Amino acid sequence: QVQLVESGGGLVQAGGSLRLSCAASGNFFSINRMGWYRQAAGKRRELVAISPSAGGGSTNYADSVKGRFTISRDDAKSTVYLQMNSLKPEDTAVYYCNALITLRTATFATGDYWGQGTQVTVSS
Repeated sequence: QVQLVESGGGLVQAGGSLRLSCAASGNFFSINRMGWYRQAAGKRRELVAISPSAGGGSTNYADSVKGRFTISRDDAKSTVYLQMNSLKPEDTAVYYCNALITLRTATFATGDYWGQGTQVTVSS
């Protein structure tokens, strides 16, 4: 069983900062890509940022967050972070962690996992 647990959401004023964390736990062999998505009320879930596995390419950001958000990961802790600066009211959403994980099984099966989501609210 693999779990992704997010933390760090909350209420912040426009222009402020928040740091989200997502830790993976369970019986897995390795974590490949890790990323963050968000879903605002009444809208579709959208990609915020992705960090590929080591040696797998560069990080990618949604145009709307470039220059303000930074994704990073600590593979020793199986954790991905999202540093969000200069927050805007339009950043208000539930933020979800996502990871592609190779399981510690006979076939090294790969699964796509999601966290439970953490609410970020930016007031104007």
